[in-house]
Amino acid sequence: MALVGSITAVRCPQPELRRRSRWGGVRCTAAPKVEEKEEKAGPVLRFAMSDFEVCSHVSVGLQGRTDEVIYEATVCDPNHALYNSRVVLRQLTSVQAKRRGRRALEVLRKLARRQLMYDNYAMQVHGYLAQKENDDGPFTLVHGYHGSYSLRHWLQLSDWLPTMEATLALDEEERVRRVGDDSVGGPAVTRQLRLTRILMRDLLIGVNYLHSHGLAHTELRLENVHISPVDKHVKVGILGNAVDFYEKSQGENENKVESNIDRRKLMIAFDMRCVGFIMAKLVLKELMDTKIFSDFKSFLTKGNDPSCLREFLLPILSRNSPSGNIGLQMLDRNWGAGWNLLSLLLATKPSQRISCLNALRHPFLCGPKWRVNPSIDIIRWGLGSTAVRMAEDYIYGPHQRKRIADFIELMELLNPNSTPNNWMELLPGKWRLLYSTCKHIGLTFRQPSIRPLIKNSFLSFSLLSNSTLSISSHISFTSISHPHWPHDKSGFPGSLEIYSSSVISPGEFVGISGNLSYGKLDKFEVPESLEVVKFRNVGEIDVEMNVGLKDMNVGIGETVLREVRIQIPQEMFDLGRIVCGTYLDSRILVLRGVGGSALFFTRCSV
Repeated sequence: MALVGSITAVRCPQPELRRRSRWGGVRCTAAPKVEEKEEKAGPVLRFAMSDFEVCSHVSVGLQGRTDEVIYEATVCDPNHALYNSRVVLRQLTSVQAKRRGRRALEVLRKLARRQLMYDNYAMQVHGYLAQKENDDGPFTLVHGYHGSYSLRHWLQLSDWLPTMEATLALDEEERVRRVGDDSVGGPAVTRQLRLTRILMRDLLIGVNYLHSHGLAHTELRLENVHISPVDKHVKVGILGNAVDFYEKSQGENENKVESNIDRRKLMIAFDMRCVGFIMAKLVLKELMDTKIFSDFKSFLTKGNDPSCLREFLLPILSRNSPSGNIGLQMLDRNWGAGWNLLSLLLATKPSQRISCLNALRHPFLCGPKWRVNPSIDIIRWGLGSTAVRMAEDYIYGPHQRKRIADFIELMELLNPNSTPNNWMELLPGKWRLLYSTCKHIGLTFRQPSIRPLIKNSFLSFSLLSNSTLSISSHISFTSISHPHWPHDKSGFPGSLEIYSSSVISPGEFVGISGNLSYGKLDKFEVPESLEVVKFRNVGEIDVEMNVGLKDMNVGIGETVLREVRIQIPQEMFDLGRIVCGTYLDSRILVLRGVGGSALFFTRCSV
């Protein structure tokens, strides 16, 4: 097998004419003209085709673009520093591909002053095949071989987890030493979480290395990430599309400096978003499906807050895993720290995305051996995530009900948005009712003629003016009319719609108990009252009910309405009973009713 195109072979001189550069590379010094060019090349090597023995196959993980031809080869020149090393010859045919190849060599020269970091966390570019002057033929880049698979191909293997553990040589002692251990959720979750932490930390270190040198990768994808079986590190791929943070110009002025700063922030934010997509696919294998990943990206593109990703993905992840999804359990661990990191990486506004260094300090990537002091935002997130998971259990014993109520009160103490202006900005949207601290009545052993099974209860807000909100409550249910309801939940569908409007204003709420504790908040002084937002009903309440029954009559409608009202909190039917809002962030809402009961909501996607 031979490379396509004419490439002139120019061999390096004999070993006695070589000298070691200060970066550890090999520099040729045979002729004055060559020496002058090689001085500019720095650590970049020029190769001849005769230096290689081309293999008859190519690993699947090395697949390139349509304008690239890939070959695996072994350096066969015994006098070469890379003798017996396996390398990849990437033949670039189009103008854009050649530009990428030459850019990779430029980046190599820029990063060479920290050669050790470059070798550990980037795909090693050794040099190029020499060509004649003014030769418009293909440009061939020579770079290192780091295993047969890219990270995408790793994740597509049926036995990827044990194979990757063997590749990284993780024995039991090293596993615990590197990232700690956690037994919550079972050994399968612990095992995959350990490996995820190792890979994500290595990836973030490599990306941070580029950012610290004024470069953005711009092409971080699973296909461009490799794992070296030699040094056990993640490689961030060929840097052919790496972009400098700062544009080169003749003169610098104040506007140019500000423009460069903004450019740098946007490029870092773009790379971090790509890291977020890699993390999502690494943890949630369902996202490897093209259709599901397309829906995932569409959710973000529509402007939905990434902090609501769990609410959006939960039906998808539970569809094929009735016994529990491993990725979901990984992200739910440590008070939902994984969802928090994912939302920070994929934040809608570039200015809100987390940096590499802060991501490396995040609790999700720091095992129990590397505990970090959580910020107040992490504490709020942990309280909300735990309350959501407890509410989803739907087994409400007295101790659980008290614990959920305590969590809600702790969240109210840490409410980040207590002014009406903040509420008018964050409140509009659709919220799903998860839990109410008032009494819970489901399908009991009472003997009504029709038993409604409540499916979902939503509360939607929209702006009418600067201080007025339109409120609508939507309750969907299935009415069961047969006596075998414990085993057969089939019936005719129905819905209940309630419409009203309210004016919000600042206020105070009294009623927080003083016996609350939570880790770092044990010594938190509970105030006598909290700043809240008051709701005042200003419009009539309209009620509309739809029942999917052909032989519908007034008696059946009254029975269904009465039974639905028994099972739902009264505040969801009589919206005028909502008196104040005590907690609000991008994903969680807590409202209080006339009797002091709390309604706990989570935001739904648009």
